[in-house]
Amino acid sequence: MFTGIVQEVGSVGAVSAKKLTIAAAKTLAGLELGGSVAVNGVCLTVTAFDARTFTVDVMPETLRLTNLGRLRPGQPVNLERPLPLGGEVGGHLVQGHIDATGRVAAVTPEGEAVRMRFSAPPELMRYIVARGFVAVDGVSLTVTERDARSFGVSIVGFTGANTLLAERKIGDSVNLEADIIGKYVEALSRTPAGGLTAAFLAEHGFAVN
Repeated sequence: MFTGIVQEVGSVGAVSAKKLTIAAAKTLAGLELGGSVAVNGVCLTVTAFDARTFTVDVMPETLRLTNLGRLRPGQPVNLERPLPLGGEVGGHLVQGHIDATGRVAAVTPEGEAVRMRFSAPPELMRYIVARGFVAVDGVSLTVTERDARSFGVSIVGFTGANTLLAERKIGDSVNLEADIIGKYVEALSRTPAGGLTAAFLAEHGFAVN
């Protein structure tokens, strides 16, 4: 589990059909084989590392569903290590399981911040709510506005300086993950046939007047 607070911007060192090698610094501290790292918001397993780089395996399914298949050597990537048990959740709960890719639709400077708008498919937009959370390339962001096909966010100076979002241009592909809480609420609201009945409540120890 991650929190969407990017710890470092790394650099792609090598790309193949099955592996990514990424140069990093902070991310390597305490890294272990089999550990997880979120790369542009995608949870990946570390298969090798040395003093300057780490390598992760990527499956064909991952390349199809995310923007990792478009990476080239030298490109920057957002990196985050998993949340330690009892650690601070500075953003929101992020699984690293990408729901869809979207595209940068607009970039508008606004004082010291930058407003960005992202297009997203309908199956993801159903979970996007104003003032709710969304992870864009692994960065936890607050939704400022939405319509049927896109949503907006405001990127503060610190986020722009410490992630790759400031480098994104109109048309660029981004990885999107909706807030897991919304998905659980939707799933739990689909009650079985018959719904919640007085008999069910009584059977499970709840008093029914």
